[in-house]
Amino acid sequence: MQLTHLDQKGQAAMVDVGGKASTNRVAVAAGEIRMRPETLSLIMAGDMKKGDVLGTARVAGIMAAKRTHELIPLCHPLLLTKIGVDFEIDEANSCIRIQAMVKNNGQTGVEMEALTAVSVAALTIYDMAKAVERTMVIGDIRLLYKSGGKSGVFRREEP
Repeated sequence: MQLTHLDQKGQAAMVDVGGKASTNRVAVAAGEIRMRPETLSLIMAGDMKKGDVLGTARVAGIMAAKRTHELIPLCHPLLLTKIGVDFEIDEANSCIRIQAMVKNNGQTGVEMEALTAVSVAALTIYDMAKAVERTMVIGDIRLLYKSGGKSGVFRREEP
């Protein structure tokens, strides 16, 4: 197996996707942010001083997906056709689960865009809640699913 972002000399290089066929592509990524129950309660009640935490995090995740090529040096700028960012409150484990879905029709996949959306949504939650808790933990960011392109479908088997 060979890394695709290295040239013949082993230097970083952007992959040439010019000869690849355009296909419908989808990627789904997930992650979470853990916090104290009191912090989660404040977020759920809408009582954070900075405002609507999840609404702001959703918009931040969408914006981040659209700008992934500006953040990750070797990513291509893409015309994205759909971005969704959703949250699941897990009171039992005192965390917010984040899931992002990104679609396009193009010559390269949207995995990095979905992963970036999840990451920035989590960071936004942290930023908006850090006044009441700085011990929150962001983690378990991973690709769950991708389809399209020559490599076909990937589906993570979750326990």
